[in-house]
Amino acid sequence: MSRRVFFSFEYDRDIWRVSQVRNSWVTKLDRETAGFVEADAWERLNWKGEKAVQKWINRELERTCVTVVLIGYKTSSSELVDYEIKQSRLLGKGLFGVYIHNLKDKDGKTDLKGNNPFENYCIEEKGEMKYLSQIYPTYDWVDNDGYNNFADWVERAAKKAGR
Repeated sequence: MSRRVFFSFEYDRDIWRVSQVRNSWVTKLDRETAGFVEADAWERLNWKGEKAVQKWINRELERTCVTVVLIGYKTSSSELVDYEIKQSRLLGKGLFGVYIHNLKDKDGKTDLKGNNPFENYCIEEKGEMKYLSQIYPTYDWVDNDGYNNFADWVERAAKKAGR
C-alpha cells in the first residue's frame, strides 16, 4: 500500500540529495512498489514569509501519514525542520529520519554527516524523560539500502503511529 509522505529537510545544502530520494520511485514499476506518494511539490511554494511557509507546511502535513526527515549536515539546526517535526508529532504522524550525506551532490561530492535532529527534543513518556531519537528510528540511505527498503520504513512508521 502506498502512503502519503511529507519530506522534511534543509533546502539550500541538500536539495540535490533530497531529489534523489524523492525521485527514487521513478525507476520502480509503480508508486505502489515504491511505497510512497509525496505530498504536493514544495518547489511550487512561493516563499512569502514564515507564516505563509508554516501555512503551507500545515496543509501538506494534513494530507500525509508519515513525515520523513532527510538528514544532511545542517538539518538539525533548521528552524523549518524543527517546526515540521513538532507539527508532525502534534498531528500524530509517523516519523523517522534518513541520513543522506552519503549521496552525491551535483558535483559528485558527498557531505559530512549531520547531527540527528531528533536529539534536539526531550519529552516525558510514561514518567521517563526520552529523546525523540529513542522513539523514532533513523536509517542511512546508502548504508541501509534506502532504494529497496524505504517502503518498509514508511510502512513501519505509519503502523507505529496507528495509521
